[in-house]
Amino acid sequence: MSTLHVLSDSPFTDASLSSCLRLLGETDGLLLCGDAVYALLADTAQLQALELIPDTIKLYAIEEDVAARSITAPPRAQIIDYPEFVRLSMQFAKVNSWV
Repeated sequence: MSTLHVLSDSPFTDASLSSCLRLLGETDGLLLCGDAVYALLADTAQLQALELIPDTIKLYAIEEDVAARSITAPPRAQIIDYPEFVRLSMQFAKVNSWV
């Protein structure tokens, strides 16, 4: 059963990202929103960890949050808007928000 994992807290002040990465299944997705998009910053351990997840796990980031923080997303991350987030929520069997 595939799960869309949604992270919103900064990976620099919260351990949700590292906990989530340990639990990702092969067909899961990971959506970064809010301050969680800071995990996409170049030359960080967080981005290195994201780049190591298998290609079968899709990585998404909310466009508005990436733009608001002036982050250049790596090619690995698919940038989406809020309507696409809603569509993703329906594509996955479960949605797990890491709070």
